[in-house]
Amino acid sequence: MKGALPEARVERLDRDLASRRGYLERTLTAFEKGEIDILVGTQMIAKGHDFPRVTLVGVVDADVGLGMPDFRAAERSFQLLTQVAGRAGRADLAGEVILQSHWPDHYALRLACAQDYQAFFEREMEFRRTMGYPPTTALVNVILRSRAAKAATEGGTELARRLREAAGGRYRVLGPASAPLARINQEHRVQVLLKGQRTAMREAVRSALLALHGGVRWPGVSVDVDPVSVM
Repeated sequence: MKGALPEARVERLDRDLASRRGYLERTLTAFEKGEIDILVGTQMIAKGHDFPRVTLVGVVDADVGLGMPDFRAAERSFQLLTQVAGRAGRADLAGEVILQSHWPDHYALRLACAQDYQAFFEREMEFRRTMGYPPTTALVNVILRSRAAKAATEGGTELARRLREAAGGRYRVLGPASAPLARINQEHRVQVLLKGQRTAMREAVRSALLALHGGVRWPGVSVDVDPVSVM
């Protein structure tokens, strides 16, 4: 950047720097006043800011979110890109947005560039219906955690077996499998995902966990009904 624009005043803004006392406010104020020419940052600068002088927004690896193993990956990418694109050209000056992408033909990117919400909704709903994801069906995400990988895997296997036996065509059981975030805080995480009738899934999960663990508390198990993310 310095080679291409040696005179430009460049500042960086991310979570680490924003944690410093007063840094966030000072940087945004300086940018608004025109004391900073180029602001480089993370997603935190994509939302909620109104800077009339901004005429160009660039996004590096704009499609990185599409690789997340989550059914809302395209939705989140579209949402973020339409928001960051909205930072340019907010006043009388024209705005331009440049996206760097390895997947430029993906509908989330193309329709974010076009700011076409209706077309994105239609394409995304086609995907959700085909794959059986919300809002076309309900989900229950069960995560089993243990410091021992074997214990987490065995627990997930037994839980999935009991859930399949009780399904009766009312829901499908996916897994067990390593969760997308397979290890957090030195705990191994195994995921069992259910798709189908919400009430039937809730009752089946509760019955299976009572049989396996008893009582009202299930250490090392989390149950998320209608999850907004399956990470």
